[in-house]
Amino acid sequence: MNGNKWVRQIHRWLAIIFTLTVVVTSVALAQEDPVVWVSYLPLFPLALLLFTGLYLFVLPYATRWRGGRRASPAR
Repeated sequence: MNGNKWVRQIHRWLAIIFTLTVVVTSVALAQEDPVVWVSYLPLFPLALLLFTGLYLFVLPYATRWRGGRRASPAR
């Protein structure tokens, strides 16, 4: 599996983890005496999702840019 596939797989698993932390946070904050620090749990997976998502967003443009430079005809 090459690097791009690893990033996609990590991004998918991070999305699952993020969703679970949001559900856990919602349940924890709905309690009668909520623990406020639980509301910070989804921030770490969300930050990782940001970086992997930005990488996956830029990847096609970077590939086209690199491919376009190599494919340019010599004069």
